[in-house]
Parts: sequence; C-alpha cells; structure tokens
Amino acid sequence: MCVAEGAIRSGKTIDHCIIAAAYLETAPDRFHLASGATIANAKLNIGVCNGFGLENLFRGRCRWGKYRDNEALFVQTRTGEKIVVFAGGGRSDSYKRILGNSYGLWIATEINEHFDGPDSRTSFVKVAAGRQIAARRPMTLWDLNPCGPGAPIYRDYIDKYRRDGLAGGFLYEHFTIRDNATITPERLKEIESRYDVGSVWYRRDILGERAAAEGLIYRQFADAPERFIVDGSAEHPMPPGGIRSAVIGVDFGGGRSAHAFCCLGFTGGGAVVVLDEYRQQEALNPNALAADFVEFVRRCQARWLVTDAWCDSAEQTLINGLRAAAAAARLPVNVGSARKKPINDRIRAVCLLMGEGRFFVRAECRNTVDALLNAVWDRSKPTQDVRLDDGTTNIDSLDAMEYALEREIAYLL
Repeated sequence: MCVAEGAIRSGKTIDHCIIAAAYLETAPDRFHLASGATIANAKLNIGVCNGFGLENLFRGRCRWGKYRDNEALFVQTRTGEKIVVFAGGGRSDSYKRILGNSYGLWIATEINEHFDGPDSRTSFVKVAAGRQIAARRPMTLWDLNPCGPGAPIYRDYIDKYRRDGLAGGFLYEHFTIRDNATITPERLKEIESRYDVGSVWYRRDILGERAAAEGLIYRQFADAPERFIVDGSAEHPMPPGGIRSAVIGVDFGGGRSAHAFCCLGFTGGGAVVVLDEYRQQEALNPNALAADFVEFVRRCQARWLVTDAWCDSAEQTLINGLRAAAAAARLPVNVGSARKKPINDRIRAVCLLMGEGRFFVRAECRNTVDALLNAVWDRSKPTQDVRLDDGTTNIDSLDAMEYALEREIAYLL
C-alpha cells in the first residue's frame, strides 16, 4: 500500500498513475479499480491526469468502454488485457457499483472524500479493500490533500498503518508544492499569492500540512474589509470591466434561519460583486415571500442584466411559488434549483477570489458584510471542516451568495 499526501499540484496522482501503469503491465489479476469522490473525478484525475493518466500512459493500447454498466478502461498489457473499472466513492450507496468483482489494483484519488463508516457492508473504503482479498498480487494506491489532523482517514487507516505496520508493506510519502519540478519560481509565486498566508487553505494547499479549520473563515476579509467593500467613490471604486451579468441566489428560512436573496454581479474583468441583498428574519407565508422576491428581482433588473435565480433545492414547493410569481409578473428571469456544491468548495472558492483581489461587496449590503466578518468554523467538531450553524451567525446571506456563485466557480478559477 502506498499513500501520497500533500499539497495541490505537487505530483501525487501522477506518481501513482505511473506506479499503477507499471503494475498493470505484469499484474496477474484481470480486474482493477480506480476511484474518486465521483466517477467524473476518477476519470479526470486518474484517467487523464494532465496528460499523465492511464489513458495516456497506455496510448494506443487502451480504449474506454463499459463493463457491466460501469465505466471502464480496457488496457492491453504485456500479460494480456486488463480491465480498470472507474467508480465514484463519495456517496453512501457508492459501494453498490463495485460489488461482484475481485480487484488486484485499487488506485484512489482524494481518498478522504470517499464514503466510510463502521459497517463493512456499506462503507466504500471497506468494501473496496475487501474486494482485494482474493487478488493474487494486491496493490493499493491512495492520494489525498491534507485535512484536519483528527480526520478519521488518519486515525482509522493512514496513521494506524504508519504506526503499526501493514502486512505486505506500507509506504507513506509527503509532498509539498515545491516537489513539482515543472512549476517555475515565478509561477509558484503567482499560485501562493492567491492565498491568505494564515488560512487553513494555504497550510493545506501550499505547505501540504494537516491543519484544523478553526477561528474566522474569511480572515483576510475581517482583517481588512476596506479592501473588498466598494461604494463607487474614488477611494473605493467598482472593479473595472463593468457588470456584464448578474445572478440571484435564494436561501429559504425556517426556524432560526432567515430568508435571504443575493444579487451577485460578474464583471468583464473576471471579478464578482455582491450588488444587492435581502434578508427577512420574520416568518413569511409563501405568497408574501413570493411578493418580496418579485420586488427584489424588479429592483435588480432595473439596474443590471439579471438572467437567473438559483434557489435552495430542498424547498421545491417554494421554488415553484417563486417561479409562478415571476411568470405572473412577466419578469424575464429563469428560476431554478441551486446545485448546492459542498459548502467547503464554495468557501474555498470565495477565499481564492479574495486572495486574487476579485471579490467585492457593495457597501449597502450590510448583511453580507456582517456575515463575512463573523463566519467561523464549528469548534465542537474538531475532526470535520464545518461552518458554525447554530443561529449565532448569519449563514443565510452566505448561502444565498454561494448559490449565485457556484455555477461560475470553475470558469472564474
């Protein structure tokens, strides 16, 4: 078993793809497994891997196809055809896709994003390991970016094997971004400049260190809010490029949470600006909420090109109500469900945009400003990266902002 842990862009997965290709050439077993948090993640990181994935290393000797409804790479090697089944392991039912086969090789990228649990019948990690029991020459390759020091993947597997050993052999290697010889000093400086040096993301992504998520989430915003707040004055001008389009994000309230709307603008220069906001703590009936939504959309469309409104997908009845109200008011806006990407992916994207000087908030949006100033990690969950959500901070405005942003994250970054 080989485990590669460390910084982003440090070469971990490329190393493992090369090891996997060498192994497959002489492997006595026919079936093998490649996994990621999702199947798309597995195919991109292990199959392609910036031109060093399995499909490239076996160029001219492999083809993509299906094996029993699973995505698979069929590889011709010196010892015959090998079938590498690709699977996503991030869901609680992901294990079902890998049953029925014995696997010789298991190569997993971002192993900490795979679903695990105490039940060996439903944990993807445990099921995948169990599928190797009958292998004639098993090999396991895991890579991961660092997470919190107390994460279960360390406690139950990696650190346990490092401490107690593993029959068959165990190799651990730590990577920093400087281990990638293809990154020039100039490019490294550019990459590092995107990060707040004191943030958990800098310690994990650049230094490759295990770091607990604690304290303020948006520390660089809290340390110097004037860098990010714009009011159109000469001292705090709007970012260059003008607002080319805008999107509305909608978070529905209930209990201790509030209803929140956020109008997020995208500039021609690649920046994002929180342009307008709405927050209502009091309970509203669906008709009153729909009326407030229509008024907010009208207000925003009077100033900017607003094309879409993405809403918390957990409340389909309320979404239908907003959609019907917008249609009745003849508002040209598409009302649909937010993708609801993992919260920490959204947080990390905002932090990177802040680090690059591409995130701004209009001074009038006080709820969003206060939310960014006061967002903190949940101290009661030291082994997880969880944003505090106990009613003491305003995460409703943040959710609305992130729903508006998430579909543009890949393009912006």
